[in-house]
Amino acid sequence: MTEEQAQAEGQTHEPSEITYAEHLHPARPRTLRHRARAKAPVVRRSVAKDGAATGENPAYVSWLLSQSMLADANEIARQFSGQGTMWQNPFADPGPRQAVETASVWFTAYPISFITRPGESFLAALGDEELWNVFSAVGIEAVHTGPVKRAGGISGWQPTSSVDGHFDRISTEIDPAFGTEAEFRAMCGMATWSGGTIIDDIVPGHTGKGADFRLAEMKYADYPGIYHMVEIDEEDWNLLPEVAPGRDSANLDATEEEALEKAGYIIGRLQRVIFYAEGVKETNWSATKPVVGVDGVSRRWVYLHYFKDGQPSINWLDPSFAGMRLVIGDALHSMADLGSGALRLDANGFLGVEKSAEGLPAWSEGHPLSAAANHLIGSMVRKIGGFTFQELNLTIDDIRATAAAGADLSYDFVNRPAYQHALVTGDTEFLRLTLRTSLELGVDPAGLVHALQNHDELTYELVHWATGHREDLYEFAGEEITGEALAERIRADLSDTLVGVDYNKVFTTNGIACTTATVIAATLGIRSLDEITTEHVPEIMRVHLLLAMFNALQPGVFALSGWDLTGMLTLPTDEVAELIGEGDTRWISRAAHDLMGAAPNATRSSSGMPRGRSLYGPLPEQLADERSFLRQLQAILAVRSRHGIATSRQLDVPDVSHRGMLVMVHELDSGSQHVTVLNFAGDAVSGTVRSEHLVPGSRVVDMFTEKEVGVVDDLQAFVVELEPHQGHSLLLELPS
Repeated sequence: MTEEQAQAEGQTHEPSEITYAEHLHPARPRTLRHRARAKAPVVRRSVAKDGAATGENPAYVSWLLSQSMLADANEIARQFSGQGTMWQNPFADPGPRQAVETASVWFTAYPISFITRPGESFLAALGDEELWNVFSAVGIEAVHTGPVKRAGGISGWQPTSSVDGHFDRISTEIDPAFGTEAEFRAMCGMATWSGGTIIDDIVPGHTGKGADFRLAEMKYADYPGIYHMVEIDEEDWNLLPEVAPGRDSANLDATEEEALEKAGYIIGRLQRVIFYAEGVKETNWSATKPVVGVDGVSRRWVYLHYFKDGQPSINWLDPSFAGMRLVIGDALHSMADLGSGALRLDANGFLGVEKSAEGLPAWSEGHPLSAAANHLIGSMVRKIGGFTFQELNLTIDDIRATAAAGADLSYDFVNRPAYQHALVTGDTEFLRLTLRTSLELGVDPAGLVHALQNHDELTYELVHWATGHREDLYEFAGEEITGEALAERIRADLSDTLVGVDYNKVFTTNGIACTTATVIAATLGIRSLDEITTEHVPEIMRVHLLLAMFNALQPGVFALSGWDLTGMLTLPTDEVAELIGEGDTRWISRAAHDLMGAAPNATRSSSGMPRGRSLYGPLPEQLADERSFLRQLQAILAVRSRHGIATSRQLDVPDVSHRGMLVMVHELDSGSQHVTVLNFAGDAVSGTVRSEHLVPGSRVVDMFTEKEVGVVDDLQAFVVELEPHQGHSLLLELPS
């Protein structure tokens, strides 16, 4: 393209004067939102698509820089340096209870599954006043948007699709498929007007194969320092796998991984291979095809990816600290520019790797560097007035450690499979064990996000028992067994029931792809979704509300999704055959759903996800029906809010008189006690609640009816009656 042609097309194609050693961090060529506050001069560079997509073409390099997250981060950071506003908030210590007080009930959205009005974007729909009126009426105080920034990768001059539901971020820009920055800010404004807040995402563990990764492959400036990537000498390319035509990398097999470790290039095998699939992902390392660098040299690299090969892992201890700067810049953009009040840290438990002794896997989980990196991220977000939560599926010990200096809240991966197990078996023994173990090891349930369904599978790895405490002994089902054997038994119980039907699927070694409604359906013995009739809906709803009560009637955050609010079922596999082709069965549980009845005739979301079957219907219809799931959930959340259960303190998870019962005893801020009593069994229960923390003479009051239902006797006990899958929320008024 000539200069005249570029000008005719409205492009500025200045002759490039890039010298690759001149600027370590060249400024971003396009205008940023903070430009008005910027003090540094802006270096403009070409963004025209002109010439070969190689490192030897300055136009291509400049085009990549125009989309680089690291380049953005460098410019964004300059807007905050030297500002007094950066010193107005405490930041060293996590504040879980302050976070819960800010917003204790969350709606977790999933952009590609959200059905909107024709022509309406996802972000515009989430900022709709009518939706927030419904949320306010029900008691929902925050919306977690899910990932909405550009994701996927770049191949040559062309973008490539996301390989993991937009968790392979490649830009600070909002993806046009979900809306605009203006719509994001308007959504934040509507949330604030309604007394709520918006929670955005950052991904500290990896990016996609976007501009930053392509620049790293070209060995541009300090971009290789973003990633765990190692240049392989050409004389050792024989140790690398061949890259198939049409692909840019190939996964190492175990033999190749070992050979490169012995050659001193990489640290070798890690403690586990997430998403393991034979012939697809056998190790956590992949090799690139030859890539021409900015110096004209052809190189091959080996890079780490904890997840898929399109998600290269970020290096948090490279001397350039390029990865750290990229992540912090993304966080600053979401909080201070877009207006989010909090951030989810995704994949943040895997930020440190270290070579171990000969013959042992590398230290890759529970590493102190992960704790240090999370402390930095959490501190920065608190410093600008927000809070963070993490999805950390590690041991309870690690959750306790990160809670001391990292994110403000942690996702409750420990009790989630345990309450599903209680439902499947009608026995709460394992759930009582997980709750007690958390308390004994110092994890405050008020610092946890207790959730129903989210965008992922039902995770049943049970890493606390299967990995961290695999040789410890536990009393379970009348015998003493190891943690590893316990985890295997729980997984088998879940699989036998939940995967023995035609609508839930195993997801690699991680868990089961399902929705809350299909977990319940399988538990009730329904073999096929076609068997579900309108007569089944009240029973499914009853169990769904029981699970909501478990999560909501204890300290901490309660989170639920659109799939829960509308009672969505999984999708038939043939409707998502292409998406699950490489084994990612989670797509069956991500059916498109229409919260507000905005497009009753739509068969897909605007992102192309097929519409699933809803058992409960849209929210406005549910609000008009006293018997609906939403109205009954509203009553549960009203009790939770009125009595301050979210910020109470858990005192006891006592033994029970019936295997299907669960009892949790809490101390309210008022000084009164709260007792949650749940029946996970399919039979009626007449049982006794007994705890050393109960005070004899206390009046037992039903929080829903405000009627007295008993008195604590001298044995520190009282009697309860429970229908199948019923729960009680009880206030114990201490004797005067």
